[in-house]
Amino acid sequence: MGYRVAVLMGSPNDGDKMAPAAATLERYGIDADVRVMSAHRSPKLVSEFVSGAREAGYQAIICGAGMAAHLAGAVAAQTTLPVIGVPLSGGAINGWDSLLATVQMPKGIPVATVAVDGAMNAALLVVQMLGISDPALVAELEAHRAEMVPK
Repeated sequence: MGYRVAVLMGSPNDGDKMAPAAATLERYGIDADVRVMSAHRSPKLVSEFVSGAREAGYQAIICGAGMAAHLAGAVAAQTTLPVIGVPLSGGAINGWDSLLATVQMPKGIPVATVAVDGAMNAALLVVQMLGISDPALVAELEAHRAEMVPK
């Protein structure tokens, strides 16, 4: 396959909440490149990484951030790769702030957004997108869904 997806998070403290994204991608044989970079604390690092992501062989970028949650939007503004935002819980209103910050993007700069702390679903969404042109991934997805059916 040779797929590569970046899993970005705004803080090292987000690692536990974003771990399901990397684990899910790896389950499907997709290289998950996990990095910490903040839209606020390291905007130059974000810009440098994102501006070269397509050329570096990435197919999509998953971004997890809490509170102001500007990481996914900052990334989407600088790439035409699919960006999936994972709003993270925490802070005074337990994720509502990050959900709204992630989902409310201006026209022309889309961010696909999953549920608060929905890192696994973000990865599955990437797998589904890659499956558009990869029947083997579709077969794996179908098998995974069959496993979820209550017996």
